[in-house]
Amino acid sequence: MCSYKPGYLELFESGELERRVDKAWESLSSCKICPHLCRVNRLEGEHGFCKATDQAVVASYGPHFGEEGPLVGRKGSGAVFFSWCNLRCLYCQNYEISHLGAGRAVSNELLASCFLSLQKDGCHNINFVTPSHMVPFILQALLKAVKGGLSIPLIYNTGGYDSIWTLRLLDGVVDIYMPDFKYWNKEAGEHLSNIANYPQVAKKAVKEMHRQVGELILGPDGVAQRGLLIRHLVLPGGLSDTRSVLKYIAEEISPNTYVNLMDQYRPCGMAHKYPPLDRRISQDEFAEALRAAEDVGLNRLNKRK
Repeated sequence: MCSYKPGYLELFESGELERRVDKAWESLSSCKICPHLCRVNRLEGEHGFCKATDQAVVASYGPHFGEEGPLVGRKGSGAVFFSWCNLRCLYCQNYEISHLGAGRAVSNELLASCFLSLQKDGCHNINFVTPSHMVPFILQALLKAVKGGLSIPLIYNTGGYDSIWTLRLLDGVVDIYMPDFKYWNKEAGEHLSNIANYPQVAKKAVKEMHRQVGELILGPDGVAQRGLLIRHLVLPGGLSDTRSVLKYIAEEISPNTYVNLMDQYRPCGMAHKYPPLDRRISQDEFAEALRAAEDVGLNRLNKRK
């Protein structure tokens, strides 16, 4: 069991967590959970960009050992993969889940039991994968899970397209923020994820996350307890403008930000139709990304396996 006391326990004890739950749930009647601001009534079964309505949809859950070392530890990160998404990335590695909605609608009671089951399995944390459009259900389930004894850190594992309004609902609830920072140029965001304002939103979101939790803190066992971890996937042909993204992180967030510079891009989803997304990145392209990280002064890169 983790010796670190997550912030959501204090919010629960003060009654603030329940107030956050109510506020998030009310917003579903004219949805403003993410920056799309679709304003549909999800409580009545309407859906906007993300296609989610009035229940969480879960593709899978279980101990996950493919995440960064500080999240996995010895017993794994307790991943809950949510279906649908508020992005439309052409190359998504979980295309069937994010674009096609593969998964099962679950009640908040069942979702809470998933959290508790992962804790019972010994997972170091609960890892919400693609949670941006599911926050009201996560908060309701969290309230129930805390009553059932949940006491391990929460990870908000997001594509980076998050509203400040929702992030502030999560202030003190989330222990570890793990956003993607995908692109620097709006043209890339529009073409690759159908989100023209992605860079503008991601910059503000990452700053807010850092304000809430600061730099990544590891416990005596090397497992993350609290803080910010940013992922950046290097895309072929310089599509992600990696140098600009890393420069922003170093100068506007902190050079001590824990960054996972990822080289595992492979063509998935519809990528084969859109060169250069139809190929993996080259060794030279990733070497240039590593040089960029060094040039801008980032000193806390995730160690590659």
